[in-house]
Amino acid sequence: MKKNLKINIIWLAIIAVVYGILYALIVAGIINAFVAQIISQIGINLIVAVGLNLVVGFTGQFSFGSAGFMAIGAYGTAIVTAHMPATWGSIFLSMAIGALVAGGVAVLVGYPTLRLKGDYLAIATLGVSEIIRILIMNGGELTNGAAGLSGIILFTDWGMTFVFAVAILILILNFINSPSGRATLSVREDEIASESMGVNVTRVKVIAFTIGAMVTAVAGSLYAGFIGTVTPKDFTWMKSVDALIIVVLGGLGSITGTVIAAVILGLLNMFLQDFGAIRMIIYSLVLILVMIFRPGGLLGTWEFKLSRIFNKKENKEAN
Repeated sequence: MKKNLKINIIWLAIIAVVYGILYALIVAGIINAFVAQIISQIGINLIVAVGLNLVVGFTGQFSFGSAGFMAIGAYGTAIVTAHMPATWGSIFLSMAIGALVAGGVAVLVGYPTLRLKGDYLAIATLGVSEIIRILIMNGGELTNGAAGLSGIILFTDWGMTFVFAVAILILILNFINSPSGRATLSVREDEIASESMGVNVTRVKVIAFTIGAMVTAVAGSLYAGFIGTVTPKDFTWMKSVDALIIVVLGGLGSITGTVIAAVILGLLNMFLQDFGAIRMIIYSLVLILVMIFRPGGLLGTWEFKLSRIFNKKENKEAN
C-alpha cells in the first residue's frame, strides 16, 4: 500500500514537472504560439490514439470507427455551445453530452458488429463511421450540412489538452489493471479459452469499445474548441487512419508506445511543414522503415512502470 502511494506521488510529481517546464518555456517565449498549437494537436491525437489502442491493442479488435465518434464529440460541442451562454459549464456539459451520445452509439452498434472479426469488423466499423458522417451531412439546420458549423468558442489550449490527456491516460491505465481490464486482455489472447473460464466475451468487447468511443468523443470536443469550426470532411476515414498509424507505430497494447508515437509524429509533422507535397512522402517512408525494422511497433507491448524500478531496488537490497 505504501509503495503504491509512493509510486502515485512520484507520477504526480513527474506530471507536475512536465507541465511546469512547458508553462515556463511558453511564458519565457522559448515555445512560441505555433509550437503551443502543435502541443495541443499532439494531445488531441494522443487521446484519440489511446481510445483506439484500448480497442485494437488491448481487446484485439480491428476498428476503423474513430473518425465517426470524434465527429459526434465535435458536433455535440458545436451544437450545445451555440445554444447556450459561453461559460465553462456549457463547454463541459457539451463534452459530457458528446461522450454520452458516442457511448450510446457504441453500445448500439457494438453488440452486432463486435461479433465479427478481423477484416470484417474493420469494414463494419468503417461503415458505421461513414454512416455517422453522412447523417451529419444530412442533418439540416442542426448540423448545417456539408458547410458545417463555425463560430465555436475557442476554449482548447495546450494546458487544457495536457490535463485531459493525463486524465484519460490515468482512466485507461486503471481500467486495464482492473478485473474488467484483465478480462479484456484474456479475450485478446484467446477468446475460446476466456469464454470457457466464464468471461462474457461480447460484453467485454462492448465495454472496451464504448470506453474507447467516449474517449474519442472527448478528443472531438477538444478538436472543435481548438479549430473553431467543424465540417463533415474533417472526419473522413483518413482521420481513423491517422489514429491507427500512431497506435501501430507505438505498439499494439502499449500506452507508453502510444504516447511516444504521438509525440514523434506530431513533431515530425511540424518539422516537415516547409516541405509541401514531399512532406507526406518523407512521413510515409519513415513509417515504412519503422514497420520493416520494428514490425511490432516501437515498444511492442512493453509498458514503462515505476514499480519495476522499486522491485529491482528491493531485490538488490534483499541480496
